[in-house]
Amino acid sequence: MKKVYLGTDSGATTSKTCGVYEDGTPVCENLAQSSTNSELGTEAVVSGWIEGLEKFLEENDLVWEQVEGVGLAIPGPYKDDGVMDNPVNLPDSFSGWEFHKEYQDAIAVAAGRPIPLSWGNDGNFAGVGEAQRVRGDKKASVLMLAPGSGLGGAYIDKKGMPLLGDNWMGMEAGHVPIPYHLLGLPLFECGCGRDWGCAEPYTSISGLPQYLDFLAPKYPDHPCIDLSKPAKDRALSLRGLAQDGDALALEIFDYQAKAMGLHVASLTVAMDAEYVVIGGGLIDPTSTTEEFRARYMGGIREWANKYMFPLQQKRVKIVEATLGELSQAIGAALVALYSANK
Repeated sequence: MKKVYLGTDSGATTSKTCGVYEDGTPVCENLAQSSTNSELGTEAVVSGWIEGLEKFLEENDLVWEQVEGVGLAIPGPYKDDGVMDNPVNLPDSFSGWEFHKEYQDAIAVAAGRPIPLSWGNDGNFAGVGEAQRVRGDKKASVLMLAPGSGLGGAYIDKKGMPLLGDNWMGMEAGHVPIPYHLLGLPLFECGCGRDWGCAEPYTSISGLPQYLDFLAPKYPDHPCIDLSKPAKDRALSLRGLAQDGDALALEIFDYQAKAMGLHVASLTVAMDAEYVVIGGGLIDPTSTTEEFRARYMGGIREWANKYMFPLQQKRVKIVEATLGELSQAIGAALVALYSANK
């Protein structure tokens, strides 16, 4: 029987499970989904994770005897190794939760034997999945940036492992400052409270209301400037408007592409990865046009190349993510595989 490694991607409401064989190839490209049930407490969450593992095994004609390792992708922050701190997307009562121990114990019960469990930040593990896809058999490091509601980031070394950091805060790229003065933009506020120009509001959904405020004098009659409408609704309508060629929406996403390009250059100068993968909703082929994606990625490449070193300008490849919602579960399974083969 082939050995398999499973990955759990724990979301606030839904958990997703996938797996890879011992050569790193995905078992399939279909996720087994289960309810996280966080409102029912930590025991219910662990039960949901186990349900997801067993559902995936059953759907793919696999058995526990084949499972050699499990990986868990879970958002932070963390208080200690495998211990939750004050979670953003889970109840406050989860602070201090020893999720690693509880999940490992539950896996041992389900499998009838102990199975190694790796864990890490969901954004880092997403980078692991995308890194394997983009570089294939080549030994090269990979930087991933994924703008969504915030800005996720990951750095994957040549062995396929993510930079976790000594305090489990490695590659919190959204809260690294960018030289926003080069964009001609004011200081945007970040939800983290820092006032040094975090990259997150300049590159993600979180900063769209501030872009609207900045551009309001230029587009006073635009519907998205109408303050009687909720700021969130106005901001979330921009991606759709951009697909239709709306001038305000396109200008905002041009700014975001330039900001992302500057951030890519800054992180590339520091980390010197050969591949840079851009994820997130702005490169989602189901929600954006090919023309829009080409414009967005072109802006990133142009501004990154302005500030990278000459050799990096020639060699660094800035590409689109391809795994979509599979990335975190696949990445978690790969970390379990890589950890077993250290």
